[in-house]
Amino acid sequence: MNVGGTELHVEDHGHGPPLVMLHGLGSNVEWLRPEIEQLSRIRRVIALDSRGHGRSDRPAAYTLADHVSDVLGVMDALGLERADVMGTSMGSYVAQGVAIRAPQRVSKLVLVVPKASGTTSSVARLIGEHAAELEGKSNDEVLAFIGGLMFAPTTSPEVRARRDQGTQRDMELGLSLTPGQFQAANRALEGFDFRPELPRVTAPTLVISGRHDPLNPPAEGEVIARSIPYARMVVLERSGHLPSLEEPDELVEIIRDFLQQEPAPTS
Repeated sequence: MNVGGTELHVEDHGHGPPLVMLHGLGSNVEWLRPEIEQLSRIRRVIALDSRGHGRSDRPAAYTLADHVSDVLGVMDALGLERADVMGTSMGSYVAQGVAIRAPQRVSKLVLVVPKASGTTSSVARLIGEHAAELEGKSNDEVLAFIGGLMFAPTTSPEVRARRDQGTQRDMELGLSLTPGQFQAANRALEGFDFRPELPRVTAPTLVISGRHDPLNPPAEGEVIARSIPYARMVVLERSGHLPSLEEPDELVEIIRDFLQQEPAPTS
């Protein structure tokens, strides 16, 4: 789909009220496949590879505001006046931006392992904190090291291996980012702060954090939940930054219940 001159990979699954689903930094729709398959049973799920990622165009430079415009452009192209919006990690930043820029177009908002502000991406911050340990390592070695930190301490080796399998799948499908493309994706997340504008969000909002998340810990989610008028928060006790791998059934059940049962604001 061409949106404002950028070719975006967009998938459309299922039937029912529309749900726009947004992935994390360096990721793509393949990492959302389990949630797409399950939630498309109750929703029409529209999932897209953000610009710079997956099968979408990968320009040399872009911004978080571009990501927000892309989502609204996809909604326009599909004739969606309103939709539920769900974002994970980087996708949660984009989802917040959509709900702030166009609150009337978001019916319900789901933010998984989110934060509302950052001088850098959370990955770039974590790399900086471990600079001494990572000195002299290749880009792949750096990403593997950071990937290992994303899990809760109790996460099993079998679950951790699924992330490696996903990374291998991306390589085989040509979906991996080059170091330059990964840097561009990180730069797009520098210096954003939605905190002053979160009270403008009118959609009922579900914030989901992982208790052991080193990138966007629960305190970041609490900031959002306190600031959005119709928000509630859930902390997954056995998850780090990857609850879709660590507690997949619990994650989907919480989201499904929210989408189906959460009442709309009364004022």
